[in-house]
Amino acid sequence: MLSGTPRTFIGVTTFAVTGMTCEHCREAVTTEIATVDGVDTVTVDLASGMATVTAARPVDRADIASAIEAAGYRVLP
Repeated sequence: MLSGTPRTFIGVTTFAVTGMTCEHCREAVTTEIATVDGVDTVTVDLASGMATVTAARPVDRADIASAIEAAGYRVLP
């Protein structure tokens, strides 16, 4: 995470994910992020490698990064 980036977010935030190559990858990342407490919606664009996350209450960015890593991928800073 970049040094000036707040630890938590509310609203819509995007994460750059590396290593996704297929629909299974997209589904794995989507499923893991959706389990994070506070996440309302997740949209993963395979072509751009971007995961868009919406939350109505504070969500820790580190929890999203951990979920992505649990799916077997990495978040770009």
